[in-house]
Amino acid sequence: MSQQVETANIKKKILSTGIRVGTQVKTKFMKPFITKASPEGLYILDLDITLEKIQTAAKFINRLGTDKLIVCSGRQYAETPIEKFCEVLGSKKLLGRFMPGTLTNPSLPYYIEPRLVLVSDPQADEQAVTEATNAGIPVIGIANTDNITSKLDVVIPANNRGRKALATVYWLLVRQILIERGELDNDDDEPMKYEIDDFETKITEEEIQ
Repeated sequence: MSQQVETANIKKKILSTGIRVGTQVKTKFMKPFITKASPEGLYILDLDITLEKIQTAAKFINRLGTDKLIVCSGRQYAETPIEKFCEVLGSKKLLGRFMPGTLTNPSLPYYIEPRLVLVSDPQADEQAVTEATNAGIPVIGIANTDNITSKLDVVIPANNRGRKALATVYWLLVRQILIERGELDNDDDEPMKYEIDDFETKITEEEIQ
């Protein structure tokens, strides 16, 4: 299957997930990734650039090794996507509050030395981004239209607040990493054994009420 057809198929599959729907704010950092504003005043991200950046990030992750990667998020909706990502690829997850000194203080019992850090939101995960930068560790970040991305090495422009959107970004990233490794074929005849739904944080009944 040609690359164009495959990209068109993927785009069709993910368009309804809200992956490209941003916020009502745009920063100068995110301006190049925005195509237009919706009638509701929300900035819309360029899906082609998002998919390109996911390819770039996948190459980067594979080069340094998924086992040398830590994935961080203080956001609840990112927890299941990250758990699934780490389960499939053997990366380390750091969920919830990022403990100060994790990447910079070798005398702490929880100190780690990854070669790469992936964050779901450069603002919510600011501590992780700052420490990685100070330790000289490259950072990949999923960034929304209102994010500041000056400390990120690779920016994946996407909605990083929505449950479905976050699940989609992590699903796409796992899929692309497996394709780059040659473990998955880049066509619909051999789909990945997980669907976007498997990566999605489920809402409990208490949250609905």
